[in-house]
Amino acid sequence: MLGKIIENSLRKLGKPLVSFIFRLGQLSQFIAQSLYHTVTPPFYLRLVGRQLMDIGFYSLPVVALTTIFAGMVIALQTYSGFSSYGAESAVAQVVLIAVTRELAPVFCGLMVAGRIGAAMAAEIGTMRVTEQIDALVTLSTNPFKYLVAPRLLAGVIVLPLLVLIGDIIGIFGGYVVAIYQLGFNPANYINSTINELQSIDIMIGVTKGAVFGFIISLMGCYNGYKSKGGAQGVGDATTNAVVASSILILIFNYIITGMFFTK
Repeated sequence: MLGKIIENSLRKLGKPLVSFIFRLGQLSQFIAQSLYHTVTPPFYLRLVGRQLMDIGFYSLPVVALTTIFAGMVIALQTYSGFSSYGAESAVAQVVLIAVTRELAPVFCGLMVAGRIGAAMAAEIGTMRVTEQIDALVTLSTNPFKYLVAPRLLAGVIVLPLLVLIGDIIGIFGGYVVAIYQLGFNPANYINSTINELQSIDIMIGVTKGAVFGFIISLMGCYNGYKSKGGAQGVGDATTNAVVASSILILIFNYIITGMFFTK
């Protein structure tokens, strides 16, 4: 009796474990194929340019709105906490570090994941369930070259640029609040920001942006490419792409931060 219970328990535990290992193997194989086809010719530059526009230019409004209000909130919260200790002068430094190292890359990543990751999964998933990907293979067109590689390349290129733009807009948001609401001197605030700016701050944000761009593009393409089951399958792929991208962004945000600051 006890042996039967143990056997059933191991079976229940083993099935999801085997499923997880199988999916991990599928993902690893997909990553390897994607990287190979991304760095080897031929390159569909027209498709890369289109993805640069879709991921980068059309994401600017949401990135701008997100980062400017993030910078404003950080300025308010920092002033509220530091004023009790007479350290109001540190507001500019805290806004700079918070925006460049964390808020701009993470918020850009999450916003683009919600907007672009879902769109990638939906587009490629629709092509999968309507057999358009099979048609590409029939026409001797590699789906990884045509669908995956341009998106990965564009994501890695454009996310760091969005992060840099988010840095500028977020710091400007903090500046606006500090000057027009908290009564800081404009010249002193700008000088404090410039004096505290270090290359490591920009480097961290750009590195995170490149990694997040790869994650978003990879999860969108992978979930769309592996989708099945008609319209419901496409919907599930879209949801999974956004959720997986968001979780991985937060995980790798911690990992990259630890790589830069762990001694």
